[in-house]
Amino acid sequence: MSYHALQDIQPLRFNGVRDGSPIIIAGPCSAETERQTLDTAHALSAMGVKVFRAGIWKPRTMPGGFEGVGDKGLAWLQAVKRETGMAVATEVATVEHVRAALDAGIDILWMGARTSANPFAMQDIADALQGHDDVTVLVKNPVNPDLDLWLGALLRIMGAGITRLGAVHRGFSSAGAHIYRNDPQWHIPFDLRRMAPHMTILCDPSHIGGKRQYVEQLSQIALDTGFDGLMIESHCEPDKALSDSAQQVTPAVLQGILQRLVVRSGVPVEDELSLLRQQIDDCDHELLAVLTRRMSVAREIGRFKKENNLRVVQPQRYQDMIDARLDEASHLGLNQDFTQRVMQAIHEESVRQQLSLFEKKD
Repeated sequence: MSYHALQDIQPLRFNGVRDGSPIIIAGPCSAETERQTLDTAHALSAMGVKVFRAGIWKPRTMPGGFEGVGDKGLAWLQAVKRETGMAVATEVATVEHVRAALDAGIDILWMGARTSANPFAMQDIADALQGHDDVTVLVKNPVNPDLDLWLGALLRIMGAGITRLGAVHRGFSSAGAHIYRNDPQWHIPFDLRRMAPHMTILCDPSHIGGKRQYVEQLSQIALDTGFDGLMIESHCEPDKALSDSAQQVTPAVLQGILQRLVVRSGVPVEDELSLLRQQIDDCDHELLAVLTRRMSVAREIGRFKKENNLRVVQPQRYQDMIDARLDEASHLGLNQDFTQRVMQAIHEESVRQQLSLFEKKD
């Protein structure tokens, strides 16, 4: 099955969600007790949330932690569905999870980042979903920033005959200290949108941010950049949560966030916006022209180094260049981390082009 098949996936529809309104899926990271699950669900239902999420099986990085209540939690989700009328969703990671969730009448199954990164697991799950084309399936992005891996996971589910299919962007694991728990790398879900223009793509600000104070900011960014909705973790007592306590918000806090979010028109009508976008296009054209000139100069330098038997990479020159560019960027008001990443990428391409000259035979 080719990537072109994703163009046929249509937007998801949920009962009670008005056309044009963002899809909101909310609930605790984990269903911990029946009381906690139902209390949170009733509070979310009262504020208009139509889809309830809760983890039943929790894959944890380290053994010994809370790994979910298991199958008995499915009965709690059934009670949520019965008492509130909400659709219910849970994460599945194995064939046994899929079968148990389907037997319990769970409306929405999602694959987590660890699962979507494993083609073997995704194929096993796809095989287990054969013949269940009435279920909705969401696939979170893999832990590593690999669009093909995400696309492959989606295509495997499509291959099982699932047409109610969507994606969830939850950011990507990265080494080192960062503001957010997961690196958003927004360009990757944007690329997915180009591949699957009609498919529902949700954003998970809870996992991207890692802390509850970032949920609102990230949610607004997601809506402003064309995501179809949000998947947010909400717990009636988040500080006591057995998993991901720092990133969960109470239903009351979530209600305030949702009320403050601005849903903007997807079709700009202001002439001013069109003019500004044209300026962006012009700047991009200028950037590409400058990069072309820079690479031409880099190749000339490469020829000189080859003729004079010099090493391609000159570490001190590279460090001096980076320091100078960062100092200039600071004076111009540009973010230094952004500037360094851009200059590193440009330098790497310059080195690649110079090395190609050394590989050519005279």
